[in-house]
Amino acid sequence: MAYFGSGILMVIVLYIISSIKIINEYERGVVFTLGRFTGIKKPGLRFVFSIIQTWQKIDIRIKTVDVPSQDCVSKDNVTIKVNAVLYFKVLNADKAVIEVEQYMFAVSQLAQTTMRNIIGEFELDEILQQRDQVSDKIQEIVDKETDPWGIKVTKIEIKDIELPDTMKRAMARQAESERDRRARVILALGEQQAAQKLAEAGRIIGKEPAALQLRLFQTMSDVASEKNSTLILPVPTELLEYLKANTKKK
Repeated sequence: MAYFGSGILMVIVLYIISSIKIINEYERGVVFTLGRFTGIKKPGLRFVFSIIQTWQKIDIRIKTVDVPSQDCVSKDNVTIKVNAVLYFKVLNADKAVIEVEQYMFAVSQLAQTTMRNIIGEFELDEILQQRDQVSDKIQEIVDKETDPWGIKVTKIEIKDIELPDTMKRAMARQAESERDRRARVILALGEQQAAQKLAEAGRIIGKEPAALQLRLFQTMSDVASEKNSTLILPVPTELLEYLKANTKKK
């Protein structure tokens, strides 16, 4: 009898030891008693009685899911490859276990299908220029669909957009043409401004005859400073006007 009692005591001790569970601060324990949900164990030292109870630990920290590249067709019928990264956390551990099987896999698949659908609603230029708006729309839909699972999608970011080679060449030609157009516009604007300034200078010089002579002397000084063999003999403008007047009299 003594040995029998000792054996029973040993079994009880082992059963109690096996029922002791430790839950970390960032975890929650979902407990089922005889197959029915009976509560959530909080962090610390907890008892989950074997045989009659089962449990599952759920990490409630923010998780990162890499959404693999998806072949998407934009609204203007351009095929592109898009990949993204998704951030989410479990708010209700019981729903994450009861409402969906393998919630990590389910969230990833939902994000992939949603991303393909949303990309199809935007044109290529909008996708390239408005990544934030596309990401926000994907996040809104995925967050709404995963809310019954006790999951909160905090952020979705589009990482990379891969374009076909033909589209890359076409966009490169477009960008080159745009730069050439801007250069021509700037050159024409410079010519226009220069012409306006020359016209203003001509009007000022026309009002002051002495200004023309000063300009002539300045030109002669510039030519002389170059140390060339050109010889300039300035003719007074008064002499030209005198000769012009005498020609008219004859």
